[in-house]
Amino acid sequence: MPAAATGTVQIDTPEVRVTEWRLPVGSAIGHHRHEFDYVVVPITDGVLSVISASGSAQSPITAGQSYFRKAGVEHDVRNETSREIVFVEIELKR
Repeated sequence: MPAAATGTVQIDTPEVRVTEWRLPVGSAIGHHRHEFDYVVVPITDGVLSVISASGSAQSPITAGQSYFRKAGVEHDVRNETSREIVFVEIELKR
C-alpha cells in the first residue's frame, strides 16, 4: 500500500474548501469521491497516476495550469514519479 499524501485544509467555509495536497514520491491520496465541483491548481509540474473503475491513466499537470472537474468523480491519485507533486484543490460547495 502506498504512503499517504498530505492534505492541508487552508480555507473551509460554507461556500468553498481549499486544500493543499502534497504527494511525496510513492504516495497516494486514497480512493475517494468528489462531492463538489472542483478546480485543481498545480504548484509543481508532474505526472499523476489516476486509478478509477475504468482503469489507470497518466495525467500530466503543469504548474499554474488549472483545470476544472464536475462532482461525482471517483478515483485514487498517486505519485509514481521521482519527485514530490504539489497542487491546490478548490472545492465549490453548493
